[in-house]
Amino acid sequence: MMSHMKTAAFKSPKAKPIRKPGAAAKNDPRSPRDLVKVVQDGIAFSELETLRTDLDLPLDQLAAKLGMARATLHRRKLSGRLGPDESDKVLRFARLVGQAEQVLGGGDEARQWLSYPQHGLGGAVPLDYARTEVGAREVENLLGRIEHGVYS
Repeated sequence: MMSHMKTAAFKSPKAKPIRKPGAAAKNDPRSPRDLVKVVQDGIAFSELETLRTDLDLPLDQLAAKLGMARATLHRRKLSGRLGPDESDKVLRFARLVGQAEQVLGGGDEARQWLSYPQHGLGGAVPLDYARTEVGAREVENLLGRIEHGVYS
């Protein structure tokens, strides 16, 4: 695992932090049931801002990629917490960032790859494709093929 990988905490009111990015998918010692609880409780708005920093995107652009309307973004910022659906999407994107960093060798490479059209996705941009869980799984599959040297 990369030693320079940042960690941040996805927090629910009574849950211990989840390391980010990608920890929820592969490295977190808690059960999937615990992670479901974290998502259902909603994560802190600051985690969306951390993801924004990781992806080097303006907050409103990231929110659009996550399917969040501007009004919802504003309400969530004021409340300081995301709803379950938004939390799930942020965690999904964080998982992809973590996998891309691991496969591609670092944050800059991952950001670039996630932001540009990829032949293995039929010319789609991975972050756009990952707006749905099905699309995110395809991005993960493509990263897995890249990791194992399988031509796509």
